[in-house]
Amino acid sequence: MHIVHIASELAPIAKAGGLADVVFGLARATQSQGHTVEVILPKYDCMDYTQLKNLKPLLQELGSYDGPYRYHNTIWSADVQGINVFLLEPHHPGNFFSRGKIYGCPDDVDRFIYFSRAALEYLFKAGKKTDVLHLHDWPTALAAVLYKEMYIPLGLKIKNTVLTIHNLEHQGKCSPQNVSQAGLQGDNFLTPSKMQDPYLPNHLNLLKGGIEYADFVTTVSPTYEKEIQTVEGGCGLHTFLAKHQGKLKGILNGIDYDYWNPATDPLISTRYDLKTVTSGKQANKKELRKKCGLKESKGPLVCCISRLVPQKGPELMKYALRKTLSQGGQCVLIGTTPLPEMAAEFQALQKEFAKTKNLFIHLEYDEALAHLTYAASDIIVIPSLFEPCGLTQMIALRYGCVPVVRRTGGLIDTIFDIETSQKPLSERNGFVFDFPDNLGIDWALDRALKLYKDNSTQWHTLVTQGMQCDFSWSRSAEAYLKIYSTSEKKLSG
Repeated sequence: MHIVHIASELAPIAKAGGLADVVFGLARATQSQGHTVEVILPKYDCMDYTQLKNLKPLLQELGSYDGPYRYHNTIWSADVQGINVFLLEPHHPGNFFSRGKIYGCPDDVDRFIYFSRAALEYLFKAGKKTDVLHLHDWPTALAAVLYKEMYIPLGLKIKNTVLTIHNLEHQGKCSPQNVSQAGLQGDNFLTPSKMQDPYLPNHLNLLKGGIEYADFVTTVSPTYEKEIQTVEGGCGLHTFLAKHQGKLKGILNGIDYDYWNPATDPLISTRYDLKTVTSGKQANKKELRKKCGLKESKGPLVCCISRLVPQKGPELMKYALRKTLSQGGQCVLIGTTPLPEMAAEFQALQKEFAKTKNLFIHLEYDEALAHLTYAASDIIVIPSLFEPCGLTQMIALRYGCVPVVRRTGGLIDTIFDIETSQKPLSERNGFVFDFPDNLGIDWALDRALKLYKDNSTQWHTLVTQGMQCDFSWSRSAEAYLKIYSTSEKKLSG
């Protein structure tokens, strides 16, 4: 099959969150099974160009439209760790992708509507025989609408269109005029059965349009598929999603087991495997303490590696850090946030505990530091209010770092409580709490810290069971390939 992803992110060149890792991991896994995979991405000025090989202009006069105005675009081709990538550079006065960031601009909707139209124009003009068009979240969801409404009549033929919902909270709400700029009649889509937003009846919803027009819709975990069809988890689209449940399927994300591998990881100080995990983690712990200015300690090392936004439960993270410190442990937090007030809160926490040399907070994403933190830490706390899938818990398990998580979304599908799970003892791998409050943290984190301190044999068993879990992309890729090759527009099971 020839599979084309149109996406706003791709690891490791343009990453704002887990979406980037998923597109890259899925592309690599399906390509390794003999399929042709390509990714179309905006040519951001802020992407990591050191990761691009053989970057060259492929097509310099691709025309596309923004309202009545026609603009040229350059298509660049490149290789990203064996994946064929096409970068779209608009020669548009809005400088859509020369902003120094991927998201966070007031005209994000216009930027990605333009990109979606131009990307389809490239597929059409290049004459590519595409079997599967895979779209991701609201930034490229409109491509499903454009394909059915505009490009099928022009003669573009694609067997299946797939939209993956990575996070339903972000939907791309806009006016009909925004969609009209892409060449559609925006007002024609202002109906409940098409793109009308359920809360803002005079607005369109790009993600809703993608759900309506795509042949299949996937979510990034089986539990999240169920949650988004409820009032609590549906972000206003629960009724609409339930209507389309016949083409909806939850597929658990994976992680790249070659990249995230403590036995071969070049970014950690001492490599280790199942047999050497205890000594390996001790050596990495020593290096992390040195790097972060923490004092030597025999207590547990607890980490948080997360975006600091309301979804992730930052107040619960702060409570968990304080609790760990009060019980003789040490903490490392690596977090990024678009919210200045959130950054100020964590900076104040660091200052409060500076003299103890038991807490280190780093408010920038640092790939090497993240790897070392996974390798050194005993426990990772993930108190998300909701979590479509989550990758950090999978990475932590791979590195022998025991997760303490809230029972939600993909966390339910991957972490099984050592005491309360119905899974066989050999498959239990962490600590889970139900309610996103301090009492919930207390119940799970207390049990984790107690086991670490009081029963090293059972702790070692828990660590090694986690390391043996298989959350690689191979199983997930098989599920996607089954959808890609499904001809009937209905899923089962």
